[in-house]
Amino acid sequence: MPKKVVPEEARRRRRPTRQGAVLSEGLIVRTALRMLREHGTGGLTARRLGAALGADPSTLYRYFAGMDDLARAVGNELMGQALDGWTAQGDWRADLRSLGLALHSSYLAHPQAAVLTASRVSGRPREIAVDEAILGLLRGAGLTDRAAVRFYHAFIDLALAFAALDAGALALPEEARRSDEDMWGTTYARLPAETHPNIAATAERLAARMPHSAYPVVLDTLLDGIAAELTGTAPEM
Repeated sequence: MPKKVVPEEARRRRRPTRQGAVLSEGLIVRTALRMLREHGTGGLTARRLGAALGADPSTLYRYFAGMDDLARAVGNELMGQALDGWTAQGDWRADLRSLGLALHSSYLAHPQAAVLTASRVSGRPREIAVDEAILGLLRGAGLTDRAAVRFYHAFIDLALAFAALDAGALALPEEARRSDEDMWGTTYARLPAETHPNIAATAERLAARMPHSAYPVVLDTLLDGIAAELTGTAPEM
């Protein structure tokens, strides 16, 4: 059974760790992000994290119910970092687009953490603030609550799905990632038109586009759907 999490003020160390730092949730999460970047998802352990912090691994369980709870906190931090760099300008479409791109960029800045957390729901304050902002933009644009929830669901799942997909590629070893990207300019580009006419006709464009994320294109398609809903031209769903 996981240990009971102690409130922040009650669990704060009075003395610095061996690294000269006072433990806090924020410090542990930031250190976990570094561990994920350096060692991958399999390298994030209480023992390794404790060593990096200069603290006994058991100390971590005064801040988090377990490593899974810490993983959710990492996801919450990625959400918050996206919101920190975003400001609404008053245009629902531009604001949703910029927020979606900010979320995608925040996760791609920490690929290993994105792979670990993109499918999780943390229920923590920074994640909740992102959800509140998205719903506020959708309702403020004039959508009904039913439509706002439908499009919120599509918007956040789209951002996180592409974050996981694109981060998965970035988390690969450099040689493997380059090999995958080069496949479009080698194997696909050499397929004969006699057997693969459509690939052969588009091979040059495929090689130029496929190494890049499709997220901005699909995001714009979703925003077009929201605009159609607002003007009454969207099909019944």
